[in-house]
Amino acid sequence: MRIFVSIAAALCAGTAMAGGPVAAPAPPLTERPPEDEIIYFVLPDRFENGDARNDRGGIAGTRLDHGFDPAHKGFYQGGDLAGLTARLDYIQRMGATAIWLAPVFRNKPVQGAPGRETSGYHGYWITDFLDVDPHFGTRAEFKALVDAAHARGMKVYMDIITNHTADVIKYEECHGKNADVRVQADCAYRSIGDYPWTTRGGADGEPINAGFLGTDPQHLTAENFARLTNPAWAYTPYVPASEKATKNPAWLNDPIYYTNRGDSVWEGESRTTGDFSGLDDLLTAHPRVVEGFIEIYKQWITDFKVDGFRIDTAKHVNPEFWQAFAPAMLEHAKAQGIPNFHIFGEAYEFDPAHLAKFTTQASLPAVLDFAFQGRVRDVVAGGKPATTLSYLFETDVVYAKGFATARQLPTFLGNHDMGRFAMFVKQANPGISDTELVRRITLGHALMMFSRGVPTIYYGDEQGFVSDGNDQDARETMFPSVTAVYTDNDLAGTKASVADSNFDEAHPVYRAIAAMAAIRTAEPALRRGEQITRHADHEAREGGNALVISRLDPAGGGEVVIAFNAGNTARDIAFPVDARARRWVSLSGACPANSPAPGAYRLTIPATGFVVCKAEY
Repeated sequence: MRIFVSIAAALCAGTAMAGGPVAAPAPPLTERPPEDEIIYFVLPDRFENGDARNDRGGIAGTRLDHGFDPAHKGFYQGGDLAGLTARLDYIQRMGATAIWLAPVFRNKPVQGAPGRETSGYHGYWITDFLDVDPHFGTRAEFKALVDAAHARGMKVYMDIITNHTADVIKYEECHGKNADVRVQADCAYRSIGDYPWTTRGGADGEPINAGFLGTDPQHLTAENFARLTNPAWAYTPYVPASEKATKNPAWLNDPIYYTNRGDSVWEGESRTTGDFSGLDDLLTAHPRVVEGFIEIYKQWITDFKVDGFRIDTAKHVNPEFWQAFAPAMLEHAKAQGIPNFHIFGEAYEFDPAHLAKFTTQASLPAVLDFAFQGRVRDVVAGGKPATTLSYLFETDVVYAKGFATARQLPTFLGNHDMGRFAMFVKQANPGISDTELVRRITLGHALMMFSRGVPTIYYGDEQGFVSDGNDQDARETMFPSVTAVYTDNDLAGTKASVADSNFDEAHPVYRAIAAMAAIRTAEPALRRGEQITRHADHEAREGGNALVISRLDPAGGGEVVIAFNAGNTARDIAFPVDARARRWVSLSGACPANSPAPGAYRLTIPATGFVVCKAEY
């Protein structure tokens, strides 16, 4: 029988707000640096259906034409921009200050080999980089969303792609000639060594592209690429007659601007020159491609005054592209009156050193913090010791500007690719009670909300969504679903199912996040302050699994201590603090009013809970 969790139970786990802080009036939207935000990440198709008239995108025929089939997890479900706009109050009342949307550009409605077709509901199969997909609405409706968010003091981040387009280009060697559908599932990757840019179909083939010097960094000039005129170096690419003019801008229809080497094997050179699961891989070393995408995305900033870009598949693009692209976007945004434009790339890496190179070598301002996600999952779900996290924080020095960069990294617990945090907790703890599941979900969000970085909430997590797996299995609808693999899910902290409308502001996780967001918004130390590890258990023990950090007010106004316990029993612990602290006030949980001695403080951290205390000097 389901154990129902009330908000009171969650508060006992460490989320009580002791009257709750009163946030100071927020500064004007353009003055807020990226670290001031709390991001809510949403797939428009899976959030709210505000206009059923656009469910099929204005396309006639069957689901293999328009892509709409709400009974299938891999097809459009009906969510749109009008629905998202209508639910802005719900997002804002949870404490989110910025919305990151999965791509809204016009997509190829359906693609895939016969019998394995799915739709572009997720937004990553772009054909028109200058228009909004009609399944989501119109450019006017996108502007209405951005304007409505801005009127509430909320930012809007677009999810953008430069690595690939939809799967349009075919290869004669794999797909036959003049084929409108793929007739072979895979086109094996053909390396530059075996298939140079300067011969047709292999090193022993006829010479082509005479004088072309390759794509090494020293050769990325317009003069060199003017010699690259024949795209048949590895395969013989062509565009089916029915799709000759599918892509926009028009230059994207020319195969010369693509790598045309077959499917990536995710290692070696294929990471940047292979087709991403069959999608058309852009030759991002080409100066025309660099120039073209700078033009495209400048226009979206100009037209809609969006506040940032999340960059999809950033690790699959050569760093020289980002060295040109990122500064151009920041400069253009500043000229458009957006001085704190937030750019963060997706590099699916869990090693902070690998993540950091995208802020150093590639010059991206920030990246999604996969390393944080992995460590929180290890500690909160997997029972690993708290030093798993403290050691991670010690590596913040590897980022381009050290901690200044680390505090702008969007941190997250799960997403649309890997699955939901609640799923990780359940997988690691078979038979976990609903009460403990909600507490651990809440604890994960507390670690994200109060440690360095920009907390990023995956839509539905606040309603106790528990995915069955990754990718399509973690993309449930917030509006009532008729997809069987979603509706049979057992959600955390509620009797509702995905067959219901799940915008319940009384849900214990929603309420806990809202309370934590209020604390974070009210305390500059929790947004911009330096972070010090005060204590980290080096082994997960019967007596708890504690991590204690301090965040220091950037204006010198004091210290906020946050103590977390991933163990199933309370943890009593003493740790060092600033010796000037004499009295303490509670922001969340039980905080003793006095330090036992100058430079020391002692707390009892509840099982699977946390405490937040602020020093008074």
